[in-house]
Amino acid sequence: MAMPIYVPPEQRLKDMADYARRGIARGRPTIVLEYDKGILFVADNLSTHLRKIGELYDRIAFAAVGRFSEFETLRQAGVRLADIRGYAYGREDVTSRAIANAYSQTLGQVFQQEPKPFEVELCVAEIGEDDDAPNALYHLSFDGTVVNPKGWLAMGGQAEAINEALKGAYVEGWDLDSALRAAVNALRRAGGTPAKANGADADGGGSRLEVAVLARGIGRRAFRRLSEEDVLARLEQPSEPSGSAST
Repeated sequence: MAMPIYVPPEQRLKDMADYARRGIARGRPTIVLEYDKGILFVADNLSTHLRKIGELYDRIAFAAVGRFSEFETLRQAGVRLADIRGYAYGREDVTSRAIANAYSQTLGQVFQQEPKPFEVELCVAEIGEDDDAPNALYHLSFDGTVVNPKGWLAMGGQAEAINEALKGAYVEGWDLDSALRAAVNALRRAGGTPAKANGADADGGGSRLEVAVLARGIGRRAFRRLSEEDVLARLEQPSEPSGSAST
């Protein structure tokens, strides 16, 4: 009778973590930034059909990098969780914290018990109800670890270089145009941005910017995507002074 191969638990978890990190590092980067009127999402995305950024509920959005089939499964589960909680209790009872906790439990369970971890990195973001209410950002790793960054975060390939670029550029209370320019410049410095927003790059490789916001003052549902024309116009025009009205 053949004896099963024994692998120490710590070695198995290390191998799983290395495997997941390599998969995530192959993903094109995604940036999440706070600005004066909301939260900005900018993703370098090869596909014109598969989304890395999406709405979860009224004031809550989702961004991810890694294996699409895996993070899309998680996004759909988050939408179902939000809908059920909002229907059973109330819309105000749906929070980014509850969704992030559910994701953390799922990712941790898969990492500990399944033969292969999810090759994903996630952000769950929630905008405050008014100008004085704080926003919430939750950054989740493949093993279920959750951190609560302030101001910005970067995920995927070249995340360390992008975080360094944003660290020097970030200004609290800046407007949307300034935040968008900083995100695109950080991607360029890391060597991971297309030449044209929301369109084919100069080499014809099809790389594009996927851009969306959670913005106050646009109705109950705060999520909306920025069109190619809107993104290009904002990148070309001079930035507004910090604190000026922008959505």
